[in-house]
Amino acid sequence: MNFKVLSLIALLAGFAGSACAAEGELSIGTEGAYPPWSMADAAGNVTGFDADVGNLLCTKLQMKCHFVVQAFDGLIPALKAKRFDVIISGMSITADRKKEINFSVGYADLANMFVVPKTSDLAGIKDVDSLLKALDGKTVGVQTGTTHAHFIEKRVPKANLKTYDTLDNLQIDLASGRVDAAFADASALQDFLAKPDGKDFQFVDVKIPGKFDPSLGEGLGVGIAKENTDLKAKIDKALCALVADGSIGKASKKWFKSDISRPCD
Repeated sequence: MNFKVLSLIALLAGFAGSACAAEGELSIGTEGAYPPWSMADAAGNVTGFDADVGNLLCTKLQMKCHFVVQAFDGLIPALKAKRFDVIISGMSITADRKKEINFSVGYADLANMFVVPKTSDLAGIKDVDSLLKALDGKTVGVQTGTTHAHFIEKRVPKANLKTYDTLDNLQIDLASGRVDAAFADASALQDFLAKPDGKDFQFVDVKIPGKFDPSLGEGLGVGIAKENTDLKAKIDKALCALVADGSIGKASKKWFKSDISRPCD
């Protein structure tokens, strides 16, 4: 056997070894800056509800988790570019997103709410229609690329919409008075209200469920590339089992003090 043939065999063996090394690992894209859903420390370690869901899923699939931190509005482009296998980042299933990627079955639901200063004329409103009308002309802060941004654009077109790359930056502007209201899921905003900066703020007592408007999505799902149909089938089966046995509900109670898990249809 000549040297060229030996070199070719060695090269192919190297490729085979690389492929085998990738087997059994699930790379997960997540934001890492949206507490208590996803928090990444300086070393890249990810904690939060999204991390717990990812780890539960990997255990069920008998795979090893590897988290990749990515800005929320870059998650879908990065998935399509194959930077990771799936997205687990509190991402709602929407019609627009389904044009780009596939989603697993929904595994959790959100309660969407506004936070305003306690002195705001919005603070005492108790119904959705009155709240949306009162938001006309107000400056409303949302995170870029979220269902909350799409909802305000659609339902309150006369509001002054300000978008932020992270929830932290939105909350900084809320605390400093640069926005009149912040709109996000209640669990994420609860974290702000528990901080010293949030002491003069409150929820508007109006929960807006996803079913109120299609722009808010169809529950939370795992984002999966369209061509990865086998992986989607495995993830769907695993998620349904994790919801049914209470694992996802237990994780949500840990982070949100309530069960936001969504049973499979």
